[in-house]
Amino acid sequence: MVQATNTRAMSFEEFIQWIPESGGQYELYSGYVIEMQPTGAHELIGAFLAEELTLHFRQQNLPYTIPKSGLIKPQQPESGYCPDVIVLDKRELAHEPLWESASTVQFGKTVPLLIEVVSTNWRDDYGHKLVEYEAMGVQEYWIVDYRALGAVRYIGQPKQPTITLCQLIEGEYQMQRFVSNQALESSTFPCLNLSVDQILISASY
Repeated sequence: MVQATNTRAMSFEEFIQWIPESGGQYELYSGYVIEMQPTGAHELIGAFLAEELTLHFRQQNLPYTIPKSGLIKPQQPESGYCPDVIVLDKRELAHEPLWESASTVQFGKTVPLLIEVVSTNWRDDYGHKLVEYEAMGVQEYWIVDYRALGAVRYIGQPKQPTITLCQLIEGEYQMQRFVSNQALESSTFPCLNLSVDQILISASY
């Protein structure tokens, strides 16, 4: 669920100054602030994925980290996104001019993987966010549609919980869908052992 919070256009610079004072989780869409209001299941899935990836990085001795909070600045003017999981290459952070002051990254080389857990604004995850992450050069983008909210053209028929892996090949995302009883196949993390069912079960309590 999302909710608009401002009535006048805001610059990206104004937005990153405004965030620490407001608390909560917010994104900027063409100058307008949107308050993100994820469900409990949404939060559990995001936390599970962050934990599993962090464990994998340690086991494989990879130079990656997942910030508690962070912001992606796409090429779209006056916009800033807050994905559910941001994987950062620590070796590239020195080249990010906004990282130290605002926990913000803008170069795809810094971000080997972004994950969005789908909610009622699913059109954003399958639509302009996909386009923007592709344009940035983010190597891999996962769309975790655990409630099968996306249109049939994205997740097929019959609709079922689906995880879409978008992998950058020659500057364009090639997409592969995974459903129950299937293991994810990540080109960025080929040794990662993670199934769709593990991710779906993580929302249970």
